[in-house]
Amino acid sequence: MRLSRYFLPILKENPADAQIVSHRLMLRAGMIKQSSAGIYSWLPLGFKVLRKIENIVHEEQQRAGHIPMLMPTLQSADLWRKSGRYDAYGPEMLRIKDRHDREMLYGPTNEELITDMVANFVGSYKSLPLTLYHIQWKFRDEVRPRFGVMRGREFLMKDGYNFDLTKEDALHAYNRHLVTYLRTYERMGLQAIPMRADSGPIGGDYTHEFLVLADTGESEVFYDSEITDLSFGDRAIDFDDKVACQSVMEEFTSRYARTDETHDEATFNEVPEERRRVARGIEVGQIFYFGTEYSEKMGAMVQNEEGQRVPLHMGSHGIGVSRLLGAIIEASHDDNGIIWPEGVTPFHCGIVNLKQGDEEADGACDALYDSLTALGFDPLYDDRKERAGGKFATMDLIGLPWRITVGPRGLKNGVVEVTSRRTGESEEMSPEQAIAKIAAIYEGL
Repeated sequence: MRLSRYFLPILKENPADAQIVSHRLMLRAGMIKQSSAGIYSWLPLGFKVLRKIENIVHEEQQRAGHIPMLMPTLQSADLWRKSGRYDAYGPEMLRIKDRHDREMLYGPTNEELITDMVANFVGSYKSLPLTLYHIQWKFRDEVRPRFGVMRGREFLMKDGYNFDLTKEDALHAYNRHLVTYLRTYERMGLQAIPMRADSGPIGGDYTHEFLVLADTGESEVFYDSEITDLSFGDRAIDFDDKVACQSVMEEFTSRYARTDETHDEATFNEVPEERRRVARGIEVGQIFYFGTEYSEKMGAMVQNEEGQRVPLHMGSHGIGVSRLLGAIIEASHDDNGIIWPEGVTPFHCGIVNLKQGDEEADGACDALYDSLTALGFDPLYDDRKERAGGKFATMDLIGLPWRITVGPRGLKNGVVEVTSRRTGESEEMSPEQAIAKIAAIYEGL
C-alpha cells in the first residue's frame, strides 16, 4: 500500500475526551472513529490490526481442535427465560421487540443459544468431546462507556463452548483452553497472567481471567512476582494429553495471582514480602467451567455407555478481540506513538522516501516495495511529498515495528537505513540486505 492512496485520517492533537493512552493513540492514528457512545467505526488501519488478532485467535483455537462456526447477534428472549438469565442479567442486556412483537435481545454472550443447538443435534457420548466457538460482535449497554475500545458497548469477542461427558473431561477442556490462551497472547507480544476470578453472571466454580498489567487497568490485582518470569514459549504440546495440559495449568496457576474480587489477604501474606505485588490489570479473556448448570435447564442430554441419559458438562471461554488492541497499545507505546509487536502489526514495515520525485530514490523505493510484496510481505510506502520529519512522525505514531529509510545521500553509498521502532536503533545496509533482514524477522511468525 502506498500512503498517498491510503485512507489514514491522522489527528495532530490529542482528543480532549480520550482519557487513556490507547484511546488517544487509536484516534490520533486514524484507527477508529466514534459513531455514538461506546460504538466505533473501524477505519482501515484499525481494521487491519483487528483482523491480525482475529486470525491468531482462529489459528490457536483450531490448533487445539476447536471448531469454528457463527451464531446470530440477535437471540430469542425465550431461550434466556429457560435458563433463568433473562431477568437476572441486568440493564446491560439490550432487550428489543421485532415487528411481530416477539421479545428479542442483542446477545452479550451465547451459552443459551449454543446449548439449545447442541441439545437438538447431539444425543450420544460418541459425539463427544466437542468444542465449538465463534468470533462475533456483542453488545453490552455499559452505563458509562469509556476508554475507547477498552470499555465500549459494542465489541468483537471470541466465545467458545465445550461439551463433555464427565467433569474430568470438561476440566481437561478448561486446561486445554488455558494453554491455547497462553499461546495466543504470547503470539501477540503480550504477557497475560491467568488469575483466579469471580464468575459473575455466567456462573460456575472454576474460572480464571487473563490480565495484562497496565496502569490504566480496570481491576486491582495481587500477585506473586515469580509469575511474571513464566513464558509458554514455542514448546510443543499434545492437546489430547490430559497430563501435559494439567501440568501447564499447575505451572501458571500455582503461584498467587488474583483479582480484587477474589483476593484473600491472609493467603497473599504467605507469599514472601519481596515477591508481593499490587498493580492494575486489563482483562483480555476468561475461562469458565460450570458443570451441568445450563445443560440441565436447556435439556442438553446424551446417552452414556451404560445407556443412561445424562446432562453434558460444559464450560465457556472468551477472548476480547477488539479490547486486545487497546491492551496491546497500553502495554507497548512511547511518547511518540504506538509500538506494534511483529505478530499484530498492520504493515510489516514502512518505507520512507526522503526525496520524493528524485529518480534514483523513487526507483529504489519502488524496487524495495515490489521485492517485499513479491515475498508475501505487506509494506507501507510513504510516497507523499512531505518533509522527512512529518514522515517519521507518522511512522512513529502508527507504530510499524520496522522502517526502511531511503535517501539520495545513502544511495550514493549503496545503502538504506533500517530502524527499529522499539529501540530506535538504526543500521545502514544494502537494499538487498534490508529485504533479507525483514524476511528473517518475520520468519516463523
